[in-house]
Amino acid sequence: MTATAPTEQRSRWRTLTSGTGFLAVCIVVMNVATYGFQIVSARLLGPEQYGGVASMMALLLVVGVIQLGLQATAARRVAADPATSRATEHTMLTLTYRASAVVGLAMLACSPLVWKLLRLDTIVPALLVAVCAVPLTMMGGQAGVLQGERRWIELAGVYLALGLPRVAIGTLCILIRPTEAAAMAGVTLAQFAPALVGWWLLRRTVPGRSPEARTGSPAGLSAAAAETLHGSVALLGFFVLSNADIVVARNVLSTHASGLYAGGLILTKAVLFLPQFVVVVAFPAMSTAGQRRRTLLQSLAAVGVIGVVSTLGAWLLSGVAMIFIGGSDYSSVQGRLWIFAVLGTLLAALQLLVYSVLARQHRSSSVLIWAAVVLLVALGSQQDGLTPLVWMVTAVDAVLMAALLSTSLWHLRDDAAA
Repeated sequence: MTATAPTEQRSRWRTLTSGTGFLAVCIVVMNVATYGFQIVSARLLGPEQYGGVASMMALLLVVGVIQLGLQATAARRVAADPATSRATEHTMLTLTYRASAVVGLAMLACSPLVWKLLRLDTIVPALLVAVCAVPLTMMGGQAGVLQGERRWIELAGVYLALGLPRVAIGTLCILIRPTEAAAMAGVTLAQFAPALVGWWLLRRTVPGRSPEARTGSPAGLSAAAAETLHGSVALLGFFVLSNADIVVARNVLSTHASGLYAGGLILTKAVLFLPQFVVVVAFPAMSTAGQRRRTLLQSLAAVGVIGVVSTLGAWLLSGVAMIFIGGSDYSSVQGRLWIFAVLGTLLAALQLLVYSVLARQHRSSSVLIWAAVVLLVALGSQQDGLTPLVWMVTAVDAVLMAALLSTSLWHLRDDAAA
């Protein structure tokens, strides 16, 4: 009996750490650390400086769709044919490193535009965004290979390396010098951590492989690039939609008001990513005929419940929420925090609907997302206050959610029979 108990405990621990449960915990830690950095930077920098940092972080999220596309493509290809996983790994990593260089050079060329568009104090933060884009893109393919090989503990290490160094190094840089450039320098330095971890985990060589297998044939690279591009279109539309409002705010509102808006968006992004586990759990079922419609509706219901609870919490406990938003400097937005929670709920539902579209490979729905982006920018440029802007963004997202849900249910009307 006494010898059996420790054995059972070790068995349960191995079960936890070898499965997706441990990975899920690490993803939560990563998200908490990532948003912890935003909370710390909002408090230490103040509305004027933090507005610029928030807009750059939003830009990185948009650039990061290439990373997500690489991860999805690598994971699908490695898992689909385990017999050729090593050759697929080399192909995807070759594509990943080339894409990282292309994205970095493109952002470098756009740095003067980023400087002017985001109204940054100097061009230095924009240049740092270009540098940061390289390891950000790089970790996408690396994480995808680990995901496809089901190396959950190693993948969890990559996610931890993404979150924890950002809050540690980023906070240290801001404490040394509370400026936009210092904050972005901390983010850039921290972004190299997950890329280095991914490189270390995938540093192995494959004996006996031909040079073509090691570097990836041109046909294989082209097919992988095309799949990555197709997979990124819908995600790009979603991330542009979910982050375009801060860019609009920086251009139509005063520096102080746009900083307040950025502070409110901390709560929006927290509510957006709070039900992320729902998407992870539901995605396989949304890819299976006969389960898609029911899973979509059940998942939307779960997201809705989490959103309602979050909105009520932001309304009833707005004073507590202000601690995480940035403190007294952002007190003007306290009475409107519940609106930002509603916005986050709508974005969470939209994210689920976008992944439902990806699960059934219905690419034409991305047209609706890009139409919403155009509408948001057009209407946003006409707003002259924080409250009208957030209500306008909420209305556009609500209309898009209704449109995507309607089209999804129409295409899934015969799913139960299947």
